[in-house]
Amino acid sequence: MTRHRMVVVLLEDVLPLDYAIPVHVFGREASEAYELVTVSVGGGAVAVAGGTTVVPDGGLELLRGASTIVVPGYADAADRELPGSLTRALVSAHRGGVRLVSICSGAFALARAGVLDGLTVTTHWSLCAQLAERFPGVTVDQSVLVAGTDSVVTSGGVMAGVDLCLHLLNVDLGSAAARHVARRIVMAPRPADGQRQFVEKAVVPPGDDVIARARQWMLVSLEQNLTVHGVATRFSMSERTFHRRFREKTGVPPLTWLRDQRIARAKELLESSDLSIEDIASRVGFGTAANLRQQFRRATSVSPREHRRSFAFGRV
Repeated sequence: MTRHRMVVVLLEDVLPLDYAIPVHVFGREASEAYELVTVSVGGGAVAVAGGTTVVPDGGLELLRGASTIVVPGYADAADRELPGSLTRALVSAHRGGVRLVSICSGAFALARAGVLDGLTVTTHWSLCAQLAERFPGVTVDQSVLVAGTDSVVTSGGVMAGVDLCLHLLNVDLGSAAARHVARRIVMAPRPADGQRQFVEKAVVPPGDDVIARARQWMLVSLEQNLTVHGVATRFSMSERTFHRRFREKTGVPPLTWLRDQRIARAKELLESSDLSIEDIASRVGFGTAANLRQQFRRATSVSPREHRRSFAFGRV
């Protein structure tokens, strides 16, 4: 199995927990699936906020071949410019399809590289207003712990980095792997019912926003024949307004989002149950096993049965 190359960028005055969390989760708990590398600008030792230093594996040349680049938080991020070499490296990586990830104030580094423009993102709650003010092309949502897209993911402060890492595990390896690591690091699931992982909470943020309520209802109604017109009517909006506001909030059209949630739920059932493909198709709203197979392969490049064989481990 080819390991996913994950590179953690250490900036001066890096926040200790912010870089330690991905190093521990991916370098220790999931090392069979990830190659974890740490880098700094210039490759030298980096000061850690609060004292001591950390020595990375090398310089920015190690970013080559990365599948994911993680920028942990660092002190005074709102006011500090990035070294030009790092900005260019992040821009190049983003254009090349590398997933970019920030923890806490690391979002400022991604914003300075211009990769957050047009996205809804998050950072530490105390820095959200500054991020929004300094980068008006970025929408900042203080209410969520993880926000972004498939290719750019941001998280809130400090311990939200754990939620972020579990989210990435869920995306890369499936919910069974995320649950397994969550148990290993004694992370309380969100919500604390012992089953559901944070990735589902990230999809539907808390609060009274009508789009959030609509998404909450859609998630618990996946088995129904949902239409944009039907959901918009239920929440007292025109179809056009609902479509526009939904896309502004999530970055994708409603039916694209709905399909992704159905695929995510199908993955969870494939990994954690012995339900037949037909039963899963019915429960997630794809109707028939043939439709589920078609949609699943289109989204993941593998069949539901292949996914079950690959990821149905660590069940509880």
